[in-house]
Amino acid sequence: MGRKDDGAGAAGKKRSPVRHFDPYGKRPESRAPRDDSRDDSREERGEGVIEGRNAIIEALRAGIVIDKVFVAKGETDAALRHVASLAREAGATVVDADRRKLDSMSMTRAHQGVIAMAACAKYVTISEMLELARQKAEEPLIVLCDEISDPHNLGAIIRTCEASGAHGVIIPKRRSAGLSATVAKASSGAVYHAAVARVANISAAITELKKAGVWVFGASADGGTPLWQADFKGPTAIVIGAEGAGISRLVGENCDFRVSIPMFGKIKSLNASVSAAVLMYEAVRQRRM
Repeated sequence: MGRKDDGAGAAGKKRSPVRHFDPYGKRPESRAPRDDSRDDSREERGEGVIEGRNAIIEALRAGIVIDKVFVAKGETDAALRHVASLAREAGATVVDADRRKLDSMSMTRAHQGVIAMAACAKYVTISEMLELARQKAEEPLIVLCDEISDPHNLGAIIRTCEASGAHGVIIPKRRSAGLSATVAKASSGAVYHAAVARVANISAAITELKKAGVWVFGASADGGTPLWQADFKGPTAIVIGAEGAGISRLVGENCDFRVSIPMFGKIKSLNASVSAAVLMYEAVRQRRM
């Protein structure tokens, strides 16, 4: 708290870039017991946050994967435009944000109109996922997340993906949680082992998978083939929609099949991460019979 950003200090000396964690460094083997009387909310929000123009530029130069960059809305500063341009070239999503949002995200109170969120692990490509399946002599089993914005849901899906032996998770750049510290925690560290691809468009990813011979199943609460009647033994991709909204119309139209999980109680749907787990393990069951 109270540290200046990467501008000049009182004595005119340039300070080193502000970063709150090393996303590719070794994680501690164990942690001290949590003190429940202490409010850690600000510290947790600060994980993965990179503040200030020079700090973000240096992070990009160092090869740190950036999920999103938030730039002050309405700013015409050339330096901010330069940061945004570099971030886009590196594959990051650049989002306009008002000053109040930036202030609420900032740990230093000196963000200079730009804050970046670093990914806690590196992303892979869809081709690398398919190659992983080939190396294991297995039919691909991949999960696509259509706008899963809740980091706890995404973390749980990645955890199940890794535990079930699936070959990867695909997420969109926009309207989705990324590989944040919260996702890493929710996944119980599975993000450090699972293959996760980030794509510009889920429909385009489906097209790429189809060209590779993968059958695409869209999870649906509104009917479709019951999961135990679906054939997941071949190359399979399962699409999980956002909580409440489900799969978007265009994505649903691009799926080869719609598959449902029968509900026998009064509640007519499952949490997105639970649905993903049920479908993934049905695929595992079929493949290991």
